[in-house]
Amino acid sequence: MTSTTIRTLLVGESRLRRAELVRALESDGDICVIGQAVTSLEAIQLVEQVKPDVVVIDLKLAEDGSQHAIEQIMARNPTPILALVTGPDGRRSPSAVEALVAGALDALPNHAQWTPEAQAELRHSVRQLRKVPVIRHPRGNLSRTGHRAVSHGQAQPVVAVAASTGGPSALAALLSGLGGVLAPVLVVQHLHADFTNGFLKWMSRASALPVEIAEQGHVLQPGHVYLAPGDLHLRMGPDLRIELTATPASIHRPSADQLFGSVATHAKGSGIGVLMTGMGEDGAKGLLEIHLAGGRTLAQDEASCAVFGMPRAAELLGAVTNMLPPDQLAAAVRRIVAELRA
Repeated sequence: MTSTTIRTLLVGESRLRRAELVRALESDGDICVIGQAVTSLEAIQLVEQVKPDVVVIDLKLAEDGSQHAIEQIMARNPTPILALVTGPDGRRSPSAVEALVAGALDALPNHAQWTPEAQAELRHSVRQLRKVPVIRHPRGNLSRTGHRAVSHGQAQPVVAVAASTGGPSALAALLSGLGGVLAPVLVVQHLHADFTNGFLKWMSRASALPVEIAEQGHVLQPGHVYLAPGDLHLRMGPDLRIELTATPASIHRPSADQLFGSVATHAKGSGIGVLMTGMGEDGAKGLLEIHLAGGRTLAQDEASCAVFGMPRAAELLGAVTNMLPPDQLAAAVRRIVAELRA
């Protein structure tokens, strides 16, 4: 092994299935399976002993052992975890949702036959997950900081955040650092609608501020986090009211561009846009709108991104003022909000 080898721990009950996965993972030479575990206890202990770069876990461990293993690994020795899901629903299955809530970063189908295409997707996922900074699975208390009213004539700062691939972990790190921020925080995460409740639970545990699913017409409150519901665009409307809509039809719904564009329109110079890890270009044009409206624009840096596509697209448009890892993004948001409220 070299310093660039991705050291992987494999967890699963079936010896034959593990052997097939080892062949699939190691075929290109840059991934090495350094350990195998059959039970949740073995998995937890092996992560402590060998400290792998990535854990690949079959969700068919007996008595929900996979869920327990994920929770304990993320509580004791945070490590990027890829869950393998058996069944036709794949990422949408209840077991996949529970794995993501417990702290796994991604889920893939556990194929009965690993075709060359499926094997390539598996290796790609492991490579991407190695880049993701992980945090101890959060159990922090929600901050119930009192909300100061905005004085007459003083614009209310509004924070808009968007992410896609690798986003939940990055968002957890960001939201955990926003304690005391006296601004509403609107969040778009590219996520299937079936994952919304699980995503809410995860962000609620991570966030230093109260978290809720955005509802049509509600007035945004400082010190609250609003998550876009599944399959609807989240926008900021006039008078700090939430707007939810299914139009326009687009590849991503919710869309980062829709959120950022609305903040540029209604918050103008008091808007703060934060674009995080993700594939593609969603959010780049919207972040530029915030920048041109006089707002502040931040993005996650390449080193901490699972996929640098969205921040990179925004950078190429000249839409980004500063690029930082999630914990430093949180500090920058706190500082900007304090400046705007001064």
